[in-house]
Amino acid sequence: MLNIVLFGPPGAGKGTQSQKLITHYNLVHLSTGDLLRAQIAQGTELGLTAKKLMDEGLLVPDAVVIGMIGSALKDNPQAGGFIFDGFPRTVAQAESLDHLMAAHNTHIGCMIALEVQEEELVKRLLERGKTSNRPDDQDETKIRRRVTVYNTETAQVAGYYAAQKKFHALNGIGPIDDIFGQICGLIDQHQAAKPEAPAEATNEVKA
Repeated sequence: MLNIVLFGPPGAGKGTQSQKLITHYNLVHLSTGDLLRAQIAQGTELGLTAKKLMDEGLLVPDAVVIGMIGSALKDNPQAGGFIFDGFPRTVAQAESLDHLMAAHNTHIGCMIALEVQEEELVKRLLERGKTSNRPDDQDETKIRRRVTVYNTETAQVAGYYAAQKKFHALNGIGPIDDIFGQICGLIDQHQAAKPEAPAEATNEVKA
């Protein structure tokens, strides 16, 4: 099973690459935002817990989010693997995700971050904002704040995966197919190498 953490700041092209990876490797896309909305819509116990917290203006605890991811793993037994979009965002979440994956006899193969300079991101998002109708794509101050938050959050998580020799940064500027080819090359390298499992996941069955 192939499991990828794909990171990239707003406007880096992460969504486009995700869709190509999903098709190429038969992956299931896991976005915490989508999972939260789906669980709430289905009225599950986790969804009701999350809705109550959100209605009170509180953050959804990591344990609830991990529980939703666990449910998604169980619901997709035929998947070739999973692509995690924007999660984990903290080292604590990364550690919890490692434990969860080990419990399902699998592991995170690699984390790939698409890197694009801030000025290019601002340009792309302002252009996207002309058609997306998203207020946060139309305000330069908000765009720069989102990029700063991403960079702050990603730095620690990148270090976590780098310690496991699973982190790779790629230039997110260039032809879409060229970037996709580079991502696939890194993924295929990891699959061939079968990297060692993290200490807390020593009972993993390697993909």
